[in-house]
Amino acid sequence: MEEQQRARSHTVTTTTSSFAENFSTTSSSFAYDREFLRTPPGLLIVAEIVLGLLVWTLIAGTEYFRVPAFGWVMFVAVFYWVLTVFFLIVYITLTYTRIPQVPWTTVGLCFNGSAFVLYFSAAIVDASSVSPEKEGHNFNSWAASSFFAFLVTICYAGNTYFSFIAWRSRTAQ
Repeated sequence: MEEQQRARSHTVTTTTSSFAENFSTTSSSFAYDREFLRTPPGLLIVAEIVLGLLVWTLIAGTEYFRVPAFGWVMFVAVFYWVLTVFFLIVYITLTYTRIPQVPWTTVGLCFNGSAFVLYFSAAIVDASSVSPEKEGHNFNSWAASSFFAFLVTICYAGNTYFSFIAWRSRTAQ
């Protein structure tokens, strides 16, 4: 009797909805796009991840909290780094093909456009906050982070261009 109660207590009843059915895959194989990383947007995403990682680790390795402007740079760098890694996973695993309800071209354009604008402002704040008088031992790290922040901004500008081209061709149909 006690064993039957124990067995029932661990029984889970599941129901499927039409929402869950729309997102289920019909095959158990893991789909991924090997060629995406060879395309210009794929190369730019990889560059954004590597350079963005350099931006926030160069600042995080210092006493950046003493200069309030670096808080903004850290927020932008870490926020967009995490989201860019997420989008790389979405593109490599072809998740966007399994969720057709999401307008991926519009999402990509909004993401890359906002990343370009906010990273550009963060790069300017980063560069204007670097001075040899403030905490001399942090100068090299902050100057390097400023340089890489501008490089990441250029990468996001490039991806914004490619996203705009994809969005325009999608909406023209």
